[in-house]
Amino acid sequence: MSAESDHLLELLVAQRRGVLTTIKKDGRPQLSNIGYFYAAEAKTVRISVTDDRAKTRNLRRDPRASLLVTTPDLGAYAVVESTAELSPVTTRPDDATADALVELYRSIAGEHPDWDEFRAAMVTDRRLLLSLPVDRVYGWNPS
Repeated sequence: MSAESDHLLELLVAQRRGVLTTIKKDGRPQLSNIGYFYAAEAKTVRISVTDDRAKTRNLRRDPRASLLVTTPDLGAYAVVESTAELSPVTTRPDDATADALVELYRSIAGEHPDWDEFRAAMVTDRRLLLSLPVDRVYGWNPS
């Protein structure tokens, strides 16, 4: 990626919320407000999602996704285009997906007061990890 791309990716580090766009069956976009963590070294956005949501169903059918991140004053933005990767659904508190969701939580919020409770909730919610490796980025970041 270019220096310009790296400059745009800095917005992903600075922000923690964005709008994820997936593609519905009829071809129209489906948008979801999401929280995320950007792993800069891997150039990958990571998001916790539930198995029964439209975005998850859409990505299983068509893995193309875009993520819009902007500054609060709308003075800068970046759009990441990606081919999404979905982990298996968490089925046990000690499975690999639960471990990945713990790592994601720690990256975003630090330590949880009760990891056993967190892991049980991941199973109950049928959560999984959505990874968005950066295929392309475009936008505007004047800083």
